[in-house]
Amino acid sequence: MRAALVKEFGAPASALVVEEVPDLVPGPGEVIVEVAAVSVNFPDILVVEGTYQNLPPRPFSPGKEAAGRVLAVGEGVRRLSVGDRVLTLVEYGGYAEQLRVPEELVMELPDTMSYEEAAAFGLVYSTAYFGLLRRGQLKAGETVLITGAGGGVGSAGVQVAKAYGATVIALAQDEAKAELARAQGADHVLTSTPDTLCDDVRALTGGRGVDVTLEMLGGDFLSQIIRCTAWEGRIVIVGFASGGQNPIKPGHVLVKSISVVGLQSSDYRDRMPELMRSTMAEMFALHADGRLKATVDTTFPLEQAADALQYVKDGRVRGKVVITTGKGA
Repeated sequence: MRAALVKEFGAPASALVVEEVPDLVPGPGEVIVEVAAVSVNFPDILVVEGTYQNLPPRPFSPGKEAAGRVLAVGEGVRRLSVGDRVLTLVEYGGYAEQLRVPEELVMELPDTMSYEEAAAFGLVYSTAYFGLLRRGQLKAGETVLITGAGGGVGSAGVQVAKAYGATVIALAQDEAKAELARAQGADHVLTSTPDTLCDDVRALTGGRGVDVTLEMLGGDFLSQIIRCTAWEGRIVIVGFASGGQNPIKPGHVLVKSISVVGLQSSDYRDRMPELMRSTMAEMFALHADGRLKATVDTTFPLEQAADALQYVKDGRVRGKVVITTGKGA
């Protein structure tokens, strides 16, 4: 089988190489997935560069969500069979033609979902769901601010918030990403700077502010989001793409009884796999109803995995980038 491997950390073009490696064999309770498609997520870039908080031993393949078909099952596997169409969420290993994974981390795909869309679906929609519904305690009728609305998690967040009855304000980096946010169903779209964000949000909410923010920018944006959060509002931090980590001013949090919480969605995969599977089943049902649809910007073949990572790193992506292997049919 072929795999895109990291042997030494560095820039994608130099660190990621595609090689032939031995086929995988399942152990007890494990499944071998013949990967058809795997999505690119920003943490993949950090892992390749060696700057992510959790780094696997080298050599390894990046890739946190992969879709394909079950190629083989190990002893004790009961829920899945050879040939099943599946999605799996893992910590790494997806940039390859085969992936070995515990059965509990594998979810059966609906027939209506392509492998490419499934690969672009799992991580961002589970992040949006856990961020908005579990950590953010979103209720129908509330107003939500989604930052980074042109990216994968942001696009998913807009759709999930709308599916559960929220009014959505989307913050996008530029007009092209703003147009994508509108296409996802955002009620209002902003391209504000940190200096103008709070005034813009207050103007849209009659001065009240937002109830929930799915926040992935950090820095000066986070400082302003705290200022334009409503009483008993919730801010869910899922990233800090701006690179800034300005300290939170406790006075602003205190006087409006604001909750600021974090989310590492992969912890639900590892600590509560049954909840992750049931959550994804709920997301798949919303997809079947036409209320959720992953946005695939473009695809790259496995041989061009480094180019796919660079495309995301350069900020050119509108939605999700997917790597395909030509397998899994």
